[in-house]
Parts: sequence; structure tokens; C-alpha cells
Amino acid sequence: MSSKYYAHFVADAVETPHAGEYTGVVELTRPLRREAEFKELRAVLARNFDLDSDDIRILHWARLH
Repeated sequence: MSSKYYAHFVADAVETPHAGEYTGVVELTRPLRREAEFKELRAVLARNFDLDSDDIRILHWARLH
């Protein structure tokens, strides 16, 4: 079962073409673990943008129902 999240975040890695501010819906194949949602969402976004987790700064996020 997939899970959808709204995410508003900044990719802070200036040396990459992916730097900038983004908003949108992120669809995952499984729900994030409740106790680690923020950390896991940063890791997923970083992996998709080929960045380190430290380069992702989440401004707002929410699970969509």
C-alpha cells in the first residue's frame, strides 16, 4: 500500500543542479515509521536528488489521507 506525503523543502547543496526550494507530493511504497518520519523523509528526498540527508532542509510536511 502506498503512502502520500506533501513536502515543502530546500535542497541546500549549492554545487549541484538540484539546489533550490521544492513543494509537492511524494509517494512512497510504504508508510514512514511514526517515530522516524522526519528522518526517513529527508533520506528519501536526498536519495532521489542524489544528495546527502544533511543537504535537505524540510520546511513543512504532512501525510495525505
